[in-house]
Amino acid sequence: MGKISRSEQIVKKQVLVLYVGGTIGMKKNDDGGVEESIVNAPLVSLQSKTTNNPKSEAFTIDSSTPTLRINLTEHPIQFENNVILYQLVEYDPLLDSSNLTMSDWIKMANDIKANYNDFNGIVILHGTDTLAYTSSVLSFMIKGLQKPVIVTGAQISIFEIRSDAINNIQNSLILAGCYQIPEICAFFDHKLLRVKDGNIMKPDPAVPFEVTTTLNSNVRVITFFPTITPSMLESVLQEPTAGVVIQSYGAGNIPSNQPELIDALKKAVARNVLIVNITVCLQGSVVSIYDTGKVLADIGVISGRDMTLEAALTKLCVVLGYPDLSHDQRVELLKQNMRGELTPLDVTDDNNNNNNNNNL
Repeated sequence: MGKISRSEQIVKKQVLVLYVGGTIGMKKNDDGGVEESIVNAPLVSLQSKTTNNPKSEAFTIDSSTPTLRINLTEHPIQFENNVILYQLVEYDPLLDSSNLTMSDWIKMANDIKANYNDFNGIVILHGTDTLAYTSSVLSFMIKGLQKPVIVTGAQISIFEIRSDAINNIQNSLILAGCYQIPEICAFFDHKLLRVKDGNIMKPDPAVPFEVTTTLNSNVRVITFFPTITPSMLESVLQEPTAGVVIQSYGAGNIPSNQPELIDALKKAVARNVLIVNITVCLQGSVVSIYDTGKVLADIGVISGRDMTLEAALTKLCVVLGYPDLSHDQRVELLKQNMRGELTPLDVTDDNNNNNNNNNL
């Protein structure tokens, strides 16, 4: 065999896997119900089922070791000329994502921060119920990100024949280890999903990697419906509420012929409650083209344009948590495209927002 060229030499990549919990590692019990997540399940099953691993021995589990630990696997994934070595940090307890709280988001962000310099990328194995919230909040909590963080899970447990877990884990490891994607992304159904579709917001290398862990939990969601009453609205807007996401009809509309509803929102804005208006529709954007939508802009409600619910809520949690900002500064941040959560109105808008947000 001739000498291997430099371009053909094997390149080792290292990926950290945070196993938070979820369906991906759950197993049915004797009654056919689903038990809690099984220790080490995703990577154990991955190594026994995949065909492109250089080694096929079973992954060892030391049951005497606490479940929060780092395990260096001896079964790397091979992709092109890359060998992906991955380490596992398993949470204790493993969590159903419906049980996740703000403290769990902070733990994940701190784990990313603590291991950031030691890996080419990070994969988070997560339950599907709140995966979109976690992906969104981490994108706002972390600035100066220069490498991929991929959040993934599975609709069907890795122990089941038709599971999507193997594909999701393998592809996430490859994307995290071998590609320069400086964003928090989700991988599902053969697709890499971003906080918001659009051009990749290239990071400024001069901006240091930082994680903010000061979040404000006093954020609420109000979905408008035909039988909503002023008292219902007021109960959500009362103190200690600091931020509200409104899910309005169509292009951002609410009833404009009910002054009590408008007055309740107006009083909240006067108390410096940050209110962001997004559409309840799966696609589209908030635009003030009808009187029923213009009335919100007129009283100081912030247009969330085409932000998703998850992005709007978590952005509020993070922006309200920033210390030493005035109310007006927080309003301006919510209007800006911080992490690609807003589709730019035009190219100039996108460039301006990128320049304005390098230090956020």
